[in-house]
Amino acid sequence: MKAAVIGGGGREHALAWKLAQSRQIEKLYAIPGSAAMAEFAECVAVPLADLDGIAAYCEKEGVDLVVVGPEVPLTEGLADRCRARGLAVFGPNQAAAQLEGSKVFAKSLMKKYHIPTAAYETFTDEKAAVDFIRNGSAPVVVKADGLAAGKGVVVAQTVEEAVAAVKSMMGDKIFGESGGRVVVEECMTGEEVSLLAFVDGKTIVPMISAQDHKRIFDHDEGPNTGGMGAYAPAPVLTEALRQTVMDTILVPTVAALATEGITYQGCLYAGLMITEDGPKVVEFNCRFGDPETQAVLMLLDGDLAEIMYACTQGTLQPEMVNWKAGAACCVIMASQGYPASSHKGDRINGLEAAAAAGAVVFHSGTQKRDDSYITNGGRVLGVTAEGPSLQAAIDKAYAAVAEISFDGQQVRHDIGAKGLRHLR
Repeated sequence: MKAAVIGGGGREHALAWKLAQSRQIEKLYAIPGSAAMAEFAECVAVPLADLDGIAAYCEKEGVDLVVVGPEVPLTEGLADRCRARGLAVFGPNQAAAQLEGSKVFAKSLMKKYHIPTAAYETFTDEKAAVDFIRNGSAPVVVKADGLAAGKGVVVAQTVEEAVAAVKSMMGDKIFGESGGRVVVEECMTGEEVSLLAFVDGKTIVPMISAQDHKRIFDHDEGPNTGGMGAYAPAPVLTEALRQTVMDTILVPTVAALATEGITYQGCLYAGLMITEDGPKVVEFNCRFGDPETQAVLMLLDGDLAEIMYACTQGTLQPEMVNWKAGAACCVIMASQGYPASSHKGDRINGLEAAAAAGAVVFHSGTQKRDDSYITNGGRVLGVTAEGPSLQAAIDKAYAAVAEISFDGQQVRHDIGAKGLRHLR
């Protein structure tokens, strides 16, 4: 089988790494890929924004399985364009990708089909949103309707902070058209956890749970990022709660889309809050999370190519998806200035020593210069390790992090700490 991974970040590096281990894969492409992905995939210089170019290339090369990593190409219809050429695609069509691409669409669907989520109101008028907030109380959550690279959500602790968020999104248009509509919702309390699932249109097979760490600094302080690390599985999601999420959220959501005439195939990511009233949806994503994927795939004891191809054919079987015992931890190493900016061009040392320490280092934002890797993005590396216990996985990941150095590096030192507290 020939497969193509679309994207070039840490998540896509992890997907390609796992696909390359499949007995089914004879040829692997990465579009556009990265220098690190070139170790086991042929990188093809078609820009991510060139949807027709990507679809045409995959058709020309006879690619049997197209795996789309990032959300933007999915919400813009890459899967539709590939399927129109007869290609098998792991990733939802444009209609289904609205689940991530439009907060208003997702919230409306959940309300209509009684899927548990926070109470909310939608606004297209800035003054109406501001008046609503001023007549309410804080804390409150303000969300841009469209995609904003994971940064379009403000958890406002005061009314004034919420008003400022609305004005920056709707008035100043800091997210462009994505902020033309906003969702204002109640602030849920509890612990967040992610549950991803393989979906073939009808059958839903959950993966192991994971917990992301969004803030840049230890103890969940500082601004939000794309994610500074993750571990899996997350003890907060007990087996009973996981079944509740399947019964009240994942299965009803795929069924709701089907009722609306939309078939969902690919990865469905439920970002959840475990509240006193049970699990509720914070957000849906229509693709693998980054960095959750790096941790989750370390523990997948199955053939990822076989699983993904089955999802495209409507033939997914639960027994295809098995998990190793133990745990995995991914620690992100970010560049100086992130998340506001990123410093590029710094030489990265110690990658071989990190691998010798037992970690797999996934590249999020690097470039190769001569024979060395240099920084080329905000999130630079995802240093990932597995172990027989969560503590063992954390220790191994951080031992590998200690081997790596580059100027201005930023690392959180408490990835997995919440999980350890649950296990005590």
